[in-house]
Amino acid sequence: MEEERKAGVSDYGFLLFLTLINVMSVVDRQLISSLANWIKPELNLTNTQFGLLTGLIFIFFYTVAGVFMGVLADRVNRTRLIAVGLMLWSALTAVSGMAKGFVSLAIPRLFIGVGESIMTPTSMSLLSDRFPAKSLGFAAGFYYMAGPVGVSFSLLIVAYLEPLVGWRGCFYILGGIGIFLSLVMFLLKETPRRAVAALQTNSSTAIAHTSVKEMLVTTKNAFANSPALVMTVFGAVTFHIFLGAAMFEQIWFVEERGFDRNEIAELTGWMALGAGVLGNLAGGLGSDYLLKRTGVGRPMFMFWVALVSMPLMILYRLVDPASPLFLLCMFMGFFQFGCLYGPVFGTIQELVPPQIRGTVTAVALLLINVLGIGFGVTAGGLFVDWLSANGSASPYTTSMLVFTGISCINVPLFFFAGRRFSRDKQALTTALLGQADATNSST
Repeated sequence: MEEERKAGVSDYGFLLFLTLINVMSVVDRQLISSLANWIKPELNLTNTQFGLLTGLIFIFFYTVAGVFMGVLADRVNRTRLIAVGLMLWSALTAVSGMAKGFVSLAIPRLFIGVGESIMTPTSMSLLSDRFPAKSLGFAAGFYYMAGPVGVSFSLLIVAYLEPLVGWRGCFYILGGIGIFLSLVMFLLKETPRRAVAALQTNSSTAIAHTSVKEMLVTTKNAFANSPALVMTVFGAVTFHIFLGAAMFEQIWFVEERGFDRNEIAELTGWMALGAGVLGNLAGGLGSDYLLKRTGVGRPMFMFWVALVSMPLMILYRLVDPASPLFLLCMFMGFFQFGCLYGPVFGTIQELVPPQIRGTVTAVALLLINVLGIGFGVTAGGLFVDWLSANGSASPYTTSMLVFTGISCINVPLFFFAGRRFSRDKQALTTALLGQADATNSST
């Protein structure tokens, strides 16, 4: 049984390598935001254009391609699929360093999204075949440690590397490292799809025999039959709205809080590393522990984190930056960001049939990125420009306060998802056992 299988040393090593590649992915997409105080004035970008570059221009291809990549992850060699994606986005990252204006930066950003869209659906599918269900929260949380670590590294690149090589050199170096890692990834062997094999009584029944249409119908049914899955995904969507608006945070620090652009990059970089990693460990291990001890679903862990941290996120935009409270609020912002992914993606893996885990993860990412980050950063840029045109003295502060308030919708969504989790998981288990019995009867 999959539930009884233990992960070995090689599984943890593989998790570490996937996380490293995911760090590269996050650094790549975050670097424009971290270098905003250089790129925006040099390329003469408006807030709306900057919001498009960090929002819809990247996210459109990233999310649309992501659904197809999720389907591919359920049908082809997954390690080589990741290698191809990493090679593509790394080469285009280097090209981004040659940008002369909005259009020449926008074009590579479009296609970088195609490469990066491969990463998470494929990785989560691989990890679900290497780790037992009871450890999925930890595995997903560790993998998503790349979120805060990647944000941190992008800021530390700004603090320490940008003064040496300039903002363009940062893109060139990042692209070169990614190309090297893609060659290493290409040499790794595929992981056996153990979860699917456990459901099949005839080894000749291959996963590839499931048509794309059947996989998409199964995906639709998974959402239709699991309220906990729907509420978990939309809890993550609304959580990401304020993360999207926060793409303007480095500009906010400099223009409305009076920080030096290199110094604040250094401070937030180290804060993101410490608080974000702590949050990832807390989210993965804490949600696993909560599930084991109480049977209440992992989203309930995020309910408590969001309930405590959201008021602090509002206070963060108002408090004196010289106050220790400002640093506490900053810490909690990165901490809750780190907490999110283990509970959310661990829950998704447990509430869908194993043969569509990559596909459902991709659909969830589409919704998170388009309706969450895409809406937050694009609408945020438009709102800042509108506020500035109407004489607002603090347009970035006002914008981030408004979008933080909208994100508070995630609190009840995570609460009810946690309460519903056990019932929906049991329904899925029953359905899978019935499917296995039907297979046995026909053979």
